[in-house]
Amino acid sequence: MKKRQHAGRPGVFYPMRRVIAAFFCICLLITAVAGCTPRQPEDPPRFRIVTSFYPMYIMALNITDGIDGIQVDNMAGQQTGCLHDYQLQSKDMKNIEQADVFVINGAGMESFMEKVTDQLPDLRVIDSSEGISLLMSGEDAHGHDEEVAHDHSDANPHIWVSISNCMKQVRNIADGLIEADPEDAVALEENTQEYLAKLSDLRGRMHEALDDLPNRDIITFHEAFPYFAEEFDLHIVKVVNREPDSQPSAKELADTIRLIESTDVKAVFAEPQYSTDAAQIIAQESGATVYLLDPAVTGENDKDAYLRAMEQNMEVLKEALGGA
Repeated sequence: MKKRQHAGRPGVFYPMRRVIAAFFCICLLITAVAGCTPRQPEDPPRFRIVTSFYPMYIMALNITDGIDGIQVDNMAGQQTGCLHDYQLQSKDMKNIEQADVFVINGAGMESFMEKVTDQLPDLRVIDSSEGISLLMSGEDAHGHDEEVAHDHSDANPHIWVSISNCMKQVRNIADGLIEADPEDAVALEENTQEYLAKLSDLRGRMHEALDDLPNRDIITFHEAFPYFAEEFDLHIVKVVNREPDSQPSAKELADTIRLIESTDVKAVFAEPQYSTDAAQIIAQESGATVYLLDPAVTGENDKDAYLRAMEQNMEVLKEALGGA
């Protein structure tokens, strides 16, 4: 016999509908309660470091690696290349203002520093270029008898591209951080020694690979490599356009082509951060080959990024300059 059902009330299914309805009510209630619960703010860092741009950021990441309570922020972010004529934004000043320490390259790279120090006279600044001999801007980097630049406005600020200078910068930054944050002195020093050992090992391997290359003459398109050339005894025959954002004139291109044709230059080096159009024109007209050298001014936000960039440069130079 069939069970009787009331109109509009399917008797046997009614309890199940009540269960389902109750379930949805409970879900809605849970969701509402969760949504109304205020988020707990994240604890602010105990010690905050702001770096001026990418190379300083990578150094600071290595020095502070794994230390609780320390935060490292990169002010300029992933710029196309070097700071050069970087214009400070209001957000940059707010970022720096909240820092316990501001780490800069120095040597004139941060042309905005006067504005920073005027507005934040009590800011602790670590200048990583302290004690490093500077080359004059526009100087041919060949051999080791360059003039030392005493006026930073005339100095070439690309000091980190030399591994030896990078090691000095790491040491300067570490000393400044240890002074500013003595609570973490032991951990900071351990990290520093570990990174310096990696840099020293890489420098040794690069000398072993590059010191006996038969060709030493190169042409570059930005004044980023004199310190690198000095370290590995390369001869920069010509820097085609010293300002990376500019394009060489037709006369500069023609002069460079004639220079290559009258010398033993076989390699023209552009940078991955900038257009290679001018380099390709010169190569097509002169018979030279275009290669990319990385000044490690952009890249992944990873503590080993500088090491990888320099290892890649070593392989590029071996290929470009290794032929007889």
